[in-house]
Amino acid sequence: MRALVYEKYGLTDVLRIEEVDVPAPKDHEVLIEVHASSVNSWDWDLLRGKPYLTRLGALRKPRYSILGADVAGRVVAVGAAVERFRPGDEVFGDISGSGWGGFAEYVSVREKALTPKPAGLSFEQAAAIPQAAVLALQGLRDKGKLRKGHRVLINGAGGGVGTFAIQYAKLLGAEVTGVDSAGKLEMLLSIGADRVLDYTKDDFTAIGLQYDLILDVVGNRSVFAIKRALKSGGTYVMVGGSLHRILQAMLVSPLTAWLEKKKMTLLLHKPNHDDQLVWKAFVEAGQIVPVIDRQYPLSDAAQAIRYLGEGRAKGKIVVYMKS
Repeated sequence: MRALVYEKYGLTDVLRIEEVDVPAPKDHEVLIEVHASSVNSWDWDLLRGKPYLTRLGALRKPRYSILGADVAGRVVAVGAAVERFRPGDEVFGDISGSGWGGFAEYVSVREKALTPKPAGLSFEQAAAIPQAAVLALQGLRDKGKLRKGHRVLINGAGGGVGTFAIQYAKLLGAEVTGVDSAGKLEMLLSIGADRVLDYTKDDFTAIGLQYDLILDVVGNRSVFAIKRALKSGGTYVMVGGSLHRILQAMLVSPLTAWLEKKKMTLLLHKPNHDDQLVWKAFVEAGQIVPVIDRQYPLSDAAQAIRYLGEGRAKGKIVVYMKS
């Protein structure tokens, strides 16, 4: 089978398409013929080995030779202990807990990572959902305790997590402000944002508005500045950012919660089958639609990852395996 492989940390020039063996499913695993996968910021981080936390247990060379966490495809074989799926079933899921490997024509993953593909969606649309959508859900619902009428700001709203977060927050009746670059603002309005800010012109921490909940996908502002934009009793959820920003938030959080009644928290990614079912229901009902910017064949997957790394993607970038 063809796969996008790498053996050392670096930029996209270390990636190459190679023929590798088709994996055999273990007892609790499912072998999937991958129809589509999507690119996440975690792929970009693992490729470069930055921040250095991504190298834990793999300092000298990558732990996984094939990137790709989000997949959608068809089951072709199952392990002896698999109960939920049979050959021919269409599935999607986040396989980051099963050794990655989505940028390949076949991958063998744990049964629990998979969910039946939403009815009416293409494989490409389904592949755009798992990691970004679950992060948005866990950030807003679980960490942020989102409620109807909340004033919500999403920093870095134009990527995968942000586009799902905007739609989910509006579905629950929140007022949403999206922050990103100028080229993405029209798209943010089209999917439901009430207000948009160009981060190169407007510093949302300095314009005098405060929010019940801030979901931060990029972590490009100091947490000391972030506090100014957070209401007393409000919550700041950091999904992405540099190690410096993450450590800063962790150190400041206890004092801020005590003195100012403002909660600052970090969301750690946890693939979750039940949360994938939540999104399956949303998209099947037509309440939320995956936003896909570009689609690339597997042969151009390195270019897809490069495009995401440049920060220009509007929503998700999808890699498809067959023409």
